[in-house]
Amino acid sequence: MTAADLGRGIGAGKINPMELTEAFLDAIERHPDANRIYSRTTPRRARSMSIAAADRAKAGHRIGLLDGVPISWKDLFDASGAPCEAGTALLKGRVPEVDAEVLTTATAQGLVCLGKTHMSELAFSGLGLNPITATPPNVNDPEAVPGGSSSGCAASIAFGLAPAGIGSDTGGSVRIPAAWNDLVGLKTTPGRLSLKGVVPLCARFDTVGPLARSVEDCALLLSAMEGSKPIDLAGASLKGARLLVLDTMAMDTLRQEPERGFDGAVDRLARAGAKIEIGKIPEVVEAMDLAGITFTAEAYGTWGKLIETAPEKMFPRILERFRTGATVSAADFVAAWQRLDALRLIWARKTAGYDAVILPTSPILPPNAQRLLDDQDYFVTENLLALRNTRIGNMFGLCGVTLPTGQPSCGITFLAGPGQEERLLRLCSAAERALG
Repeated sequence: MTAADLGRGIGAGKINPMELTEAFLDAIERHPDANRIYSRTTPRRARSMSIAAADRAKAGHRIGLLDGVPISWKDLFDASGAPCEAGTALLKGRVPEVDAEVLTTATAQGLVCLGKTHMSELAFSGLGLNPITATPPNVNDPEAVPGGSSSGCAASIAFGLAPAGIGSDTGGSVRIPAAWNDLVGLKTTPGRLSLKGVVPLCARFDTVGPLARSVEDCALLLSAMEGSKPIDLAGASLKGARLLVLDTMAMDTLRQEPERGFDGAVDRLARAGAKIEIGKIPEVVEAMDLAGITFTAEAYGTWGKLIETAPEKMFPRILERFRTGATVSAADFVAAWQRLDALRLIWARKTAGYDAVILPTSPILPPNAQRLLDDQDYFVTENLLALRNTRIGNMFGLCGVTLPTGQPSCGITFLAGPGQEERLLRLCSAAERALG
């Protein structure tokens, strides 16, 4: 069941929030891969929150549709009294005293926190491979990685250990694991949701976003985390919607399955009434060339001092990625951001006439986990390919939604301008129906 369906069951008196929470806690306890998915559960907190939700439901005073629904949280969101280590031994034993602001708001909306999920080390990989803490499983291939960095978040939903979860997206960290586990993922606009109490990677790119089984769930979770009125998805339609297939970089070197999944999805969107156009935006290439400066410099500037106190504690592949930012000059960093801001204006002008830009979420399938450990060159090439398409949305400061295409581990992404989540989610609600 989706999170929204569970919420409707609570509202109808057919589901008791306490029993629902116990069912998920029990499922986690019994699942053979639970320790690879959850870094820790928070049963005392979950039970306390579910009791309060049950009391509200009984009294007829539910806060909203998701009041009493349990969800998982990526292990970079602070939760008072629970270790928050962001997938790295560098932060082992870190226990925050207060909740992250989005967790505080979601709790006030009645959502129940089941626990914290594993992730890529310090969120700096799109693969989900983490030999330091744990590599969660992929729902479609037991030998493959799940996608990252919100890896455990996606696995918790895909394996039935949470109806929905909250992750973060800096270069694709919500959309890649969502796509590779046949889920819906929402990348929000930078600044839309608070980052207070969220372990950072690159603050200028970091965003908070939900993963779930439906667009409705993602819309409800967005509203719950910002304490806003739920988005109205009723009556959404694809008829007359103008969709631009991005033919710059995004369609290059597609593996066979992602290409098949994307082409099939585009055909179904067109049959549902969408007007499909194919076009190039050359500025994408220049913007993507700036990623190596903007991402790595900020990441190393944020973590370099701590990393160099104990670099041996890190997964060498991730350590190497961080250290590439050490040589970027301040002048180059400033110049890169000034140029990126100019490129964002050009993107906005060229896409203004479209309801969304669409592209394959990832050009590749989830890679083999053991080969990634054994072959450094393979790790580098697959990680860059995994994040190539999703990073376009981050470089241009957009919001985006990935939907399953029906081809296992292959998603289609819809991108819209900054702050256009409401309009984009309505569009994707209609697209979800068309894709089946």
